[in-house]
Amino acid sequence: MRGDVPGVVGIAVVTCLLWTIAHYRASWMPFWAPWDFSPLWFLAAAFTLWWFFRGLRAVPMGAGRIVLFLIGMAAIWAVLQTHFEYAAQHMFFLNRIQHVVMHHLGPFLIALAWPWQTIAAGMPGPVRRVASHRHMHAVMRFFRQPEIAIAFFLGLIALWLWPPVHFVAMINPALYTVMNWSMVIDGLLFWAVVLDPRGAGQAGNSFAMRAVMSVGIIFPQIALGAIIAFADSDIYGFYAWCGRLYPGIDAISDQRLGGGVVWIPPAMMSVVGLICVLNNMRREQERTARPGNGGVSSAGWTGR
Repeated sequence: MRGDVPGVVGIAVVTCLLWTIAHYRASWMPFWAPWDFSPLWFLAAAFTLWWFFRGLRAVPMGAGRIVLFLIGMAAIWAVLQTHFEYAAQHMFFLNRIQHVVMHHLGPFLIALAWPWQTIAAGMPGPVRRVASHRHMHAVMRFFRQPEIAIAFFLGLIALWLWPPVHFVAMINPALYTVMNWSMVIDGLLFWAVVLDPRGAGQAGNSFAMRAVMSVGIIFPQIALGAIIAFADSDIYGFYAWCGRLYPGIDAISDQRLGGGVVWIPPAMMSVVGLICVLNNMRREQERTARPGNGGVSSAGWTGR
């Protein structure tokens, strides 16, 4: 426990320093630093990274997985705690890019890296005991049910895109924070189920079900993006109300670009997710195959 004190104190000092500069000397902040500093986002990122690097000593990971994890973390940070956040509050299509990164790209890369054991190994004992408590496991089992995971994944996208809710969320700082946290957490929960590399016994879901989950979210998102892209009136009045960052892009053009972002990148990522699920299934079959005992190795169809 004593060994954790320097790290906690260091993170607390940096948090206070960044908060002070952001509030009293904002012009000192470079473009990659927080535009509107959030201690909660910083603490979440800082503790996760600290536990991750500490855990690498006990549960090593390959260089590729480490890079995927760090890119995923950096992507979420970039859209939430840099000057990009200001732009995302003044253009609808940039706001959609922000949400795709928060809900899809960042969580997808983190889940693909599968860092959970490493992060847990780096946690202090009391935190690890809370994370591994049976009540926490019960909560995770609930959200890992395919129908629940899909419902929350698609439901939250639709909720925050419903024009009346979107308008209130963008003008209400508390609701805006809830919106962003819900997107990141839900994205991590969903992709952690779909990209779980373990077999059905440990994961709780078959590879076929994970493939269905990845494909099943494509069509509702395409429909939602198409509705927005082909709307012939401005349905997101907040951006006209607050002033668009690029006056040359009118409301309808902004909306069509945003609809395209809702439509195309998530569908492409779902296809990539399906490929990852099939690859995980192949690797699990190779691991469990017992040539000579009646097992069938996948080497015959992979060429290896």
